[in-house]
Amino acid sequence: MQSNAHTAGASPSVPKLAEHFASLEVQNHAARLGMWLFLSTEILLFAGLFVCYGCYRFLFPEAFAAASRHLDLWLGATNTVVLITSSLTAALAVHYAKAGRNGLVALMFMLTIAMACAFLVIKGVEYSHKFAEGALPGKYYHFEEVQLPGAPLYFTVYFLATGLHAFHVIVGMSVLVWLTVKALRQKNFGPHNYTAVELGSMYWHLVDLVWIFLFPLLYLI
Repeated sequence: MQSNAHTAGASPSVPKLAEHFASLEVQNHAARLGMWLFLSTEILLFAGLFVCYGCYRFLFPEAFAAASRHLDLWLGATNTVVLITSSLTAALAVHYAKAGRNGLVALMFMLTIAMACAFLVIKGVEYSHKFAEGALPGKYYHFEEVQLPGAPLYFTVYFLATGLHAFHVIVGMSVLVWLTVKALRQKNFGPHNYTAVELGSMYWHLVDLVWIFLFPLLYLI
C-alpha cells in the first residue's frame, strides 16, 4: 500500500517504485548491481578473446608482428579518439540527468550516437581495405604481402574481436537512442531519477574500455 501511494503521487522526475523493493534507494542499488554483474560477463567474454590472442601471438610472433603492421594505424587511432570523446559526452549526459536538464541529456547522447556512427563508418572503411587486399580470416586468406604461418590466425582474431566489439557498439547505440527519446518526450530525468541514464552510460564506457585494449593489441604491439 505504501509503495502504491508513493507511485500514485510521484512526479514525472521520480521513478516508479516496484512493490518488491523497500525504497527507491534499494531499487536503484539493485539496478546498478545487476548492471555490474552483466558487465562482468561481458568482460569475461572479451577476456577469452584476449587469451586466444596471447596464445597465438606466442606461437606465431613473427606472423602477428608482420600482419599488424598492415593495419591502418591512423584509422585505428582516429577511432580511439572518437570513442574516448564519446565517453566524455556519455558521462556529461549523466551529469545533466542529475540536474534535471533533459534537453542537454538528449544532446549529449545524440553526440555520443553520432560518434558511434562515425566509429562504425571508419571501421567499415578499414574492413573494405582488408577485403580488397585479401587479408581475410582462415581459409579465405590470400594476402600476398604476408605469407607467414599464423598470419591467417591474426586476421581471424582481428575480425572476430573487432566485429564483436562493433556489435556491442550497435547495441549501445540502440540503448542510447531509447534514452534520448525518453529524455525528449517524457522529460522525466532528474535528481531522483537518473539511474537509467547512468546504466546506459556505464555500458557505453565498457564499449570504450574494450577498444582501449583492442587498439594497442592489434595495431601497436
